[in-house]
Amino acid sequence: MTQNPDLIFAPITESDKKPVIALFNYYIEHTYAAFLESPLPSSYFDALLPVFEQYPSVSVKENGILIGFGLLRPHNPMPAFRYTAVISYFLDPAYTGKGIGSSVLNYLTEKAQEKGIKSILAEISSLNPGSVRFHEKHGFIHRGRFERVGVKHGKEFDTIWMQKSL
Repeated sequence: MTQNPDLIFAPITESDKKPVIALFNYYIEHTYAAFLESPLPSSYFDALLPVFEQYPSVSVKENGILIGFGLLRPHNPMPAFRYTAVISYFLDPAYTGKGIGSSVLNYLTEKAQEKGIKSILAEISSLNPGSVRFHEKHGFIHRGRFERVGVKHGKEFDTIWMQKSL
C-alpha cells in the first residue's frame, strides 16, 4: 500500500456517531459482511461506547470525512476470556482494495497488543468470501465453521471462525 498522508487513524469518539452508523447500515442493507438485516438507529452507537472505552477502536478519516472504522470487542464477558477479542471493520466501498483495511487491521493489532490481548477472532459469513481471503492473507487461521446457522435476506449462511495469535 502506498501511504496516504491524508488518512488519519484515531480511536472512535462520540463525534463519529452518525458516520459510523451510516457506514455500518450500508453494510447491513447491501452486503453479507454485517449479520443484521435492518438498519440501526444512531442510538445503537451509545451501546458501543462502553466497548470503545475497554477495547481498541479506530476511525479512518480522509480530509476529515470518515471512510472506515474498526473495533475489537469481547469474545466472552467472563474474565477467563479477557485476552481474546473479536474484530470487526468496515470501509466505504470506494476505498476497498487499496490497502486501507490492512492498515486498520495493523492499527487494531498494535493497540490490542498494548492492552495485553493475545488472540483476535474473526467471525465471517460464508457469503463473504473476500473477507475470508483477507484474513487468510493476514495470518488468520481457520478454526471452525458452523453450518447454516444464519439467514439474511432469505439466504442461509455458515459462520467461519478464524483466529490470529498475537
